[in-house]
Amino acid sequence: MTTAQTPSQSPADVPKGGLWRTLRARLGRTARLLLQAWQRSGPQALAALLALASGWAQISPQFLHLRLAVLGIVEHGAEGISRLADLAAFPHVVIGVGLVLMIPGLLLRARVAWVLSVLLGLLSAGLAFWAARRPDGVVALSAGLLFVLLLYPRHFSRSSLAASSLFALLGVGSLLIYGVLGSLWFGAGYAPPIRSLPTAFYYTIETMSTVGYGDIVPRTVQARMFTVSMIVLGISVFATTLSVVIGPLVGGSLKRALEGKMQKQQRKNHYVIIGASSLAYAMWKELTSRGVAVTVIAPAGHTTPFPEGADVITADATRNETLELAGVPHAKAVLTLREDDAENAFAVLAVKELAPGVKTIAGVNDVRHVSKIRRVQPDVLFAPQLLGSQLLARDLFDEPIDNQTVHQLLFLHD
Repeated sequence: MTTAQTPSQSPADVPKGGLWRTLRARLGRTARLLLQAWQRSGPQALAALLALASGWAQISPQFLHLRLAVLGIVEHGAEGISRLADLAAFPHVVIGVGLVLMIPGLLLRARVAWVLSVLLGLLSAGLAFWAARRPDGVVALSAGLLFVLLLYPRHFSRSSLAASSLFALLGVGSLLIYGVLGSLWFGAGYAPPIRSLPTAFYYTIETMSTVGYGDIVPRTVQARMFTVSMIVLGISVFATTLSVVIGPLVGGSLKRALEGKMQKQQRKNHYVIIGASSLAYAMWKELTSRGVAVTVIAPAGHTTPFPEGADVITADATRNETLELAGVPHAKAVLTLREDDAENAFAVLAVKELAPGVKTIAGVNDVRHVSKIRRVQPDVLFAPQLLGSQLLARDLFDEPIDNQTVHQLLFLHD
């Protein structure tokens, strides 16, 4: 007895149209994956790569000059710095190092890294153009970096206080170095001349803060232009520092205060759930799925299952201030669904004292407490265990279950 074997198809046996469709489908999937990867991290990676290339292009030609300048510092001290023409390498190095240090922030999509990278990119392009008197490779790389940063600003939207503080300190430190070294380089153009590091540091702080005591005055065009650059950069860096460090703190507090006030004004004709039990979460989920407004009062010191966007107030539900904040006097109904039946009873009493006309629904976790919770006279008494046992018994004895029966079992009226 022989079994007929079906020969496997080779690629040559597949119709040409089928091969084309398969190839097109694979190319389409590959293109979609590449597009998703680009949308997820492409602009950040490209900006970081351009920042690295632009920073390296600024630093690499200055290694020899930088070495001579450092040797001048070692041999002659502060006075030797001002006599070195190689000090002109320092602005290139400061900008280049700043661009390289921006790479982690760009990869992490930090907003402050984006701001400082734009500023450093402008300085890099301007300094390179001024030094070469024509567009060169550094100008092209800096322009490419600026183009990517300005084209995809929304990809750099993360705001971290630690990262913002770090990059803000980096910006201030870089500007201080730029000001001190530049003051020494153009020191002969000031009256009195700037010849030492302490004097250069003092003048840098005085200029960056726009105080201007007038004890050191720029006399030459070069010194005046450098002073103008320090004033502009100082205002920009300090404004950026305030916006990225202090701004989120003040803005976050103001936002929370305004949101709390607006939510308090909007809490009308809604439902209030007291508790953070599994039943409270299930009820919140069911009500929100129906498109109604729900405010939750969760106990303090307990983890809540509600998502971040939920309207949750963490406080004592028996206090009038908490109930008023939750808008209980304007609510359609209040559901006390805590895990402790005694706390549910106290919550019902508090609601009835503050807003007697609001409907109250009390959950009962232990059926032995039904008669006790009746004494606080909630409008509706809901005992899930008793409801489940009654429905199961009716099903076992083939008793009819209709809407009226379910309503009678669900809501235990007096």
